[in-house]
This record gives sequence, structure tokens and C-alpha cells, in this order.
Amino acid sequence: MHILVNDEQVDCEAGLAVGELLSRLERNLPGVALALNQQILPQPQWAETFLQDGDSLLIFQAIAGG
Repeated sequence: MHILVNDEQVDCEAGLAVGELLSRLERNLPGVALALNQQILPQPQWAETFLQDGDSLLIFQAIAGG
């Protein structure tokens, strides 16, 4: 199946959870946040949210500042 990660196409198998994909991409780090199909997905839902063909993920690093 094909998904977009930060506007780049990624091929992966069906039934892959968001958290598992982040681990495979080595992006499951402290301070990481993401949006799935333009909706913020809280970190506690990453393990139970499964990707589907055509999904779009935006992964970003939260930065504190003022």
C-alpha cells in the first residue's frame, strides 16, 4: 500500500499501525507529534490506529520556545 509521509511516498504492508511505522522510520522520539489526514493524532492512539492506502502523515518535532 502507498502512503505519504511528509509529502514523500512510502510503500508499506497493510495493517501497519502508526506507531510501528514511526519506529521503522526511526521517528518515534520524544517530542514528535503527527497529523493523520490533516487531523492531529494523540500519541496514545498511535498503537491502535492502523494506516490505510492513500493516508497522509505529517510528522513534526514539537519545539518549545517563546
